[in-house]
Amino acid sequence: MTVSQAEKPTLHLVCGKIASGKSTLSARLATVPGTVLISEDQWLAALYADEMQSVADYVRCSSKLKDAIKPHLISLLTAGISVVLDFPANTQANREWMMSIINESGANNCLHYLRVSDEICKSRLQARNAAGSHDFSATDEQFELITRYFNQPSADEGFHIIEYR
Repeated sequence: MTVSQAEKPTLHLVCGKIASGKSTLSARLATVPGTVLISEDQWLAALYADEMQSVADYVRCSSKLKDAIKPHLISLLTAGISVVLDFPANTQANREWMMSIINESGANNCLHYLRVSDEICKSRLQARNAAGSHDFSATDEQFELITRYFNQPSADEGFHIIEYR
């Protein structure tokens, strides 16, 4: 018996600059029954908070987390559970890792692309930092550095893209 596309679980991915609203959208997407949210920031804070002092530390710790969590994500999807993966799909390399999960699990996919200006993101980031409401804070300089690596997704990567403005 074959499972129809509608019955297959979906891996939801989020793409957008820092403070574009990825985690807020992820939380909303995860309210659908049969869907779980997995947040990179929560896992990194729980596992590596003391080790993360720089962007290089983030890259190192994020890579370790991705290696460890990939089999779990595939297991959830093959068990029929949809996943909202609140990890930034902001570079082609990250999206290739995410596509490997889709390919290995056979899940549907939906890449949610938040196209938000740098000015709005920086304003939100400064408010978030001041409120202390996020696991990590970033400076304007870190925002600029990380944003240099941002690549917007394209249809030829194989994702079903929904764009938010």
